[in-house]
Amino acid sequence: MPLGPWRKKNKSTKEQLVDNEEVSGGHAGAGSLGKSAVNGAGLPPPPANLRPKLVFHTQLAHGSPTGRIEGFGNVKELYGKIAEAFNISPPEILFCTLNTHKIDMEKLLGGQIGLEDFIFAHIKGIKKEVEVYKSEDALGLTITDNGAGYAFIKRIKEGSVVDGVKVICVGDHIECINGHNIVGTRHYEVARMLKELPKDKSFTLKLVEPMKAFEMLEPRSKGAKPASDNKVGTGRGTLRLRSKGPATVEEVPTEFEEKAVKKVDDLLESYMGIRDTELAATMVEVGRDKKNPDEFAMALDETLGDFAFPDEFVFDVWGAIGDAKQGRF
Repeated sequence: MPLGPWRKKNKSTKEQLVDNEEVSGGHAGAGSLGKSAVNGAGLPPPPANLRPKLVFHTQLAHGSPTGRIEGFGNVKELYGKIAEAFNISPPEILFCTLNTHKIDMEKLLGGQIGLEDFIFAHIKGIKKEVEVYKSEDALGLTITDNGAGYAFIKRIKEGSVVDGVKVICVGDHIECINGHNIVGTRHYEVARMLKELPKDKSFTLKLVEPMKAFEMLEPRSKGAKPASDNKVGTGRGTLRLRSKGPATVEEVPTEFEEKAVKKVDDLLESYMGIRDTELAATMVEVGRDKKNPDEFAMALDETLGDFAFPDEFVFDVWGAIGDAKQGRF
């Protein structure tokens, strides 16, 4: 069934944490909590004084005492609370992992935080400048951003151009490309910039690696693998982190949601070079009650139009959601 001519690309800007390949996310929140409903429908959240008070424990990944944080409504506010707890500046925080101090991209803070998850904040460490010769069209990088203006490397493909530059590591924040500061640039825009760099020429990257404790110094990891059974979130439920609107306490994802989100996340990397469980979960949420691909595509444009998803991708996502509903995975 062809998608109708009504499809248009919304140029509005959304604040989301996503991953992007060619160089290749999650939002956080606990300040405004209410029970969620499908597609955001249902009763409005209760007054602030009646909402549950959630307190999370946190440490700096390279080593620190344990802090307690609460009252954040998005990822920037989360970083602000962590910075306040440790008397540092919020821009010092590159990203957070859940339940591990290691630079483990499978445990990257994304769209959900388990109510008993422990948050580790990775802050800026050594700065480095690297010259890379682009001998192939693809650099072999997967990029994500932290939802607060920093793009960083999530994965390095084995045998790729960048894999041969050993000083470039998973977790490195990309600060400049050829002298152009890209702080505040979204991951997919960074990916496009890197793809458009001319082949058979050199370019320069300014990087900032996460601060490491002595015991964290080890051989370079290739980063997260596309197919993983690691799950973020433990305990009685999860905190769903949204780019817009209040954060919400939800039940642990159903088997349908887990399988559908994983498949859509795989499709995001295949078509767009990005990985983002929050974005994938939003797409599954949008499509779960739609009756046909045109209806799904229209709802997707209304919700995520700034991504300008290709029609073939929308069809495949629709098919993945249908397969998950039917238990075909």
